[in-house]
Amino acid sequence: MRLAALALAALLAGCALLEPGADRIVAVDGIIREAIAAARAPEPERKAALDRAQQSFERNPSGLNRLRLATLLAALPAPLRDEARAAALLEPLANAGAPGPERFAAFLAGQLAERRRLAGEIERLARDAERAARERERLEREHESIERERERADKERDKREEALRQQLEALRAIERGILEREEKLRRRQR
Repeated sequence: MRLAALALAALLAGCALLEPGADRIVAVDGIIREAIAAARAPEPERKAALDRAQQSFERNPSGLNRLRLATLLAALPAPLRDEARAAALLEPLANAGAPGPERFAAFLAGQLAERRRLAGEIERLARDAERAARERERLEREHESIERERERADKERDKREEALRQQLEALRAIERGILEREEKLRRRQR
């Protein structure tokens, strides 16, 4: 039984070696593994991984070295992340129809484009929110101004009403005085 399992494993390994492009797929897996490890590593190790990838690309600008550098530039956190440069590195390599590095480059380029789109959307929404906040503040100030004006108008109206009430009372007092005098005059004439 063990012998059969070993034979099966050897056959599968042989098939993988005979499959065209298997080494390129394994290389992409290594690039992804390296990017994940670098993203999780402390800052100095991240910088060292990025420097190594940059030097490898400068020495040999092959598709795999280009993909390695672009993947690190896209996967590392700020300040090492440079999505614009990663997209520029991926552009000549990306081909969704080709297996291996080209397909992964197309996938990663698509993810970077989506990130840029979302970042633009976030910026637009932030501007809209800021504009809405300014408009709300303006409306609140306008409302407060209208309220103050209304309160002032109410006070003036109350003052006018009080003045008119006092004038009316004064007129009624005059009228009562006139009526009382007329009554006195009538009593005297009788």
